Amino acid sequence: MAETPGEYQQAVPVGQLGIVALPGCEHMAQQIDAYITRWRRDYVKHLPPGDIQYHYLRDSYLIDARFLRFSTGEGKAVITQSVRGYDLFILCDCFNYGVTYEMYGREYPTSPDEHFSNLKRVISAVAGKERRLTVIMPMLYEGRQHRRSNRESLDCAMALQELVHMGVKNIITFDAHDPRVQNAIPNCGFESVQCTYQMLKALIREVPDVNIDKERLMVISPDEGAMSRSIFCANMLGVDLGMFYKRRDYSTLKNGRNPIIAHEFLGDSVCGKDVIVVDDMISSGDSVIDVCSKLKELGAERVFLCVSFGLFSSGLARMDAAYKAGLFSKIFTGDMIYTPPELQQREWHVSVRMSKYISYIIDTLNHDMSLSRLLTPADRIQRLLIDNGYRLG
Repeated sequence: MAETPGEYQQAVPVGQLGIVALPGCEHMAQQIDAYITRWRRDYVKHLPPGDIQYHYLRDSYLIDARFLRFSTGEGKAVITQSVRGYDLFILCDCFNYGVTYEMYGREYPTSPDEHFSNLKRVISAVAGKERRLTVIMPMLYEGRQHRRSNRESLDCAMALQELVHMGVKNIITFDAHDPRVQNAIPNCGFESVQCTYQMLKALIREVPDVNIDKERLMVISPDEGAMSRSIFCANMLGVDLGMFYKRRDYSTLKNGRNPIIAHEFLGDSVCGKDVIVVDDMISSGDSVIDVCSKLKELGAERVFLCVSFGLFSSGLARMDAAYKAGLFSKIFTGDMIYTPPELQQREWHVSVRMSKYISYIIDTLNHDMSLSRLLTPADRIQRLLIDNGYRLG
């Protein structure tokens, strides 16, 4: 987003803005719509009346799309208004199991595969009449099936190629498990956005006594895959970095993965320090509990977990027990995917609101402006630390 409304005087929107929310994304879409509507009322105050396009200022930018199910479980998408010439943004949460449907008289949660099918259905309903099509998929569909190590499928690459074949020009995701999967679609826009700024902002707000000091704080990567985001966070805070590497049993396959034998720690002493564990997701929670246990054994004080996506696919009982045992103090997760009510009620959980950030991305892209300042938040992180009384360097 431009820093001042004046920057938009030279920016011509790509097309009439439209936002389509797939099932389960309606609340997020309403928040985004409210932000953009308010911002544009402020923008037009700085523009000559003749420069305001007729479609630029509207009461809402949401497109009415309906997703219907037959009793057999088959579905279809219906768009009830014209979208010809629109710059369309489709919001999709493939991991929202809170959305259910009825099939043969039984209630079923919507699986990631079915959410992805809904995405393809609504793209089909648009029928190529849009000016440009962007998919915002916070957690990438099949993102963990991104590379081939045996004779197995490459689901994520196939899904991305299918979207591009259907006419999608840009794909926006957050903290992709491995951003290199974009190599499957080299001629399409693909952005894997980090949540570092929003996580640090929430941490400082929720834990005002956290000491961002090299002698009292450390950033920990729970595995090799999280090293890049952990390095960025540690450099921004000016603190040391430690990491764990996973020893796995590659002779066994359990629930689609090789089980972890042990987490081995590499780095300076964490004794007496608060630590921030940075990762892209918590799935079952087994791995992160093991990491927290190791950190406590090594003498760490408070453990804060900052993860983009909290799935908790094995339930919350183990996390409750780990919290009561003092293994961690807070878990910060983005609100970009479904958060069940029982998780929102946990005192150890903090939901990090991301709708404003996504609104910035949509508004900036619609004005055909660069996302660089949004994708590299170093300046904003430094301002955040200075504004909260932390000395840099």
